Amino acid sequence: MLRTVLLSLSLLLVGNFLLAQDGYEIKVKLNGFTEPEILLANYYGDKQYIKDTVQLNPNGYFVFKGEKALEPGVYLIVMPPENQFLQVMINQGEQHFTVETDVKDPVNGFKSKNTADNKLFYDYLKFLGAQRIKGEALKKRIEEASAADKPALEKEMEAINQVVRDRQRKLIGNDPNSSVTKMMIKSGVEPEAPKFELEGDELKRKNFEFYKEHWFDNYEMGNPAMLRSPGLHRRIDYYVNKMTLQHPDSVAIAVDYVLDLLSPSEESFKYYVVHFLNEAAKSKIVGMDALYVHIVEKYYMTGKAKWTEEEQLNKIIKNAKTLIPILVGKIAPDINMQLLDVEGTIKAKDEENAHHRVKTKGMMTLHEVKSPYTVLFFWDPDCGHCKKSMPKLIEFYDKFKPRGVEVFAVCTRTYKEVPACAQMIKEKGMTRWINVVDPYLKSKFKITYDVRTTPQIFVLDEKKEIISKRIGAEQLDELMERILTTPPPAKE
Repeated sequence: MLRTVLLSLSLLLVGNFLLAQDGYEIKVKLNGFTEPEILLANYYGDKQYIKDTVQLNPNGYFVFKGEKALEPGVYLIVMPPENQFLQVMINQGEQHFTVETDVKDPVNGFKSKNTADNKLFYDYLKFLGAQRIKGEALKKRIEEASAADKPALEKEMEAINQVVRDRQRKLIGNDPNSSVTKMMIKSGVEPEAPKFELEGDELKRKNFEFYKEHWFDNYEMGNPAMLRSPGLHRRIDYYVNKMTLQHPDSVAIAVDYVLDLLSPSEESFKYYVVHFLNEAAKSKIVGMDALYVHIVEKYYMTGKAKWTEEEQLNKIIKNAKTLIPILVGKIAPDINMQLLDVEGTIKAKDEENAHHRVKTKGMMTLHEVKSPYTVLFFWDPDCGHCKKSMPKLIEFYDKFKPRGVEVFAVCTRTYKEVPACAQMIKEKGMTRWINVVDPYLKSKFKITYDVRTTPQIFVLDEKKEIISKRIGAEQLDELMERILTTPPPAKE
């Protein structure tokens, strides 16, 4: 009976101890820091977010405390007003610990209690700091050395680099499952390319292909804690935007590859699907809206972006469907417009009857324009950017009209305001090209071409295939010169 009571008491004490360990409690002592408040922040993708703020307690500690455990990752103890920070590791099992350091030398002055990860992390940082001091001193000697002495000094530098690599391998081998090892040590080790028996550009190409293929080898991409690390976003961003040709098809392949690696972590997958969609939506690269369409079709239309609310989902899908017919490489949708009779269009005093004074010279469709190249130009007489574009567009037209370029200029005003279009056409000397209007919006050109702002420019070839779009009038000269001087691809 006594044994049973003691056993029950032991279980009760264990249960109470485990209950007491719920949530987080991080005690911080900062020697030499005189401000009354510090912050706890965390990395999240490409940003940092404040998680908690605390005041100095009477015992000289700042204590971050909460009932709900923190998500694992790399956190920042931020010290206002200069916002210097101390990085600490938070994992699932170590959220009740104490750290102490000197603000004048936070790495070498670092001490910790009840956190093996942070001890390992700062021991590693101290080691790197010592090697860096040696390396910087040696680098200065190399810069000042004679040609005869440099090879020996460079060998010393390689020896220092080898010491660092050996230490990294040892740490990874001894404790491969540590959060520090996964997030801060292993991820800092670059893949080593084999020594290819090549030279010059061929060697560079082979090395590049190797590094691109193995770029994420040392990153545990499916670990959600990596989203709260300082290195993951930089790694992904470099892969997608620097190592990948900035063409929508190539970037789409890179994005799909990254998202597939991230997919074991629902949180990371969600973050980067949204990130890539937003980046594609605001990209200034011509034709990158095709990437937006790709992401929507592959992840939103198929239900993989299950976190998206119905109203927002419908909006995203609608945007993509609007873009599909006007992507680069598609045949531009035909629109039936009224040819504007500039001289016969008079601004009426009675605005209600202004449309009776609008004269046209019949109808014309975009596809009826017989020219090797057509610039489709949407503009508005009250648009400041349109007014600035006109001199450049006129200069471009006069130069390239003899070389097979026509302009199909669509004034976007409705029937009451068409006289303002005619007035500006005469004032700016725009009568040299084809001017059209659609006073009653029968062609639905604003919806068809997604004309939300003006000016909008599309460049079409003889078949009315979209070559380029959403560019400024000042870019037309260079673009058309390149188009006209680039040899056509060889036939197979």
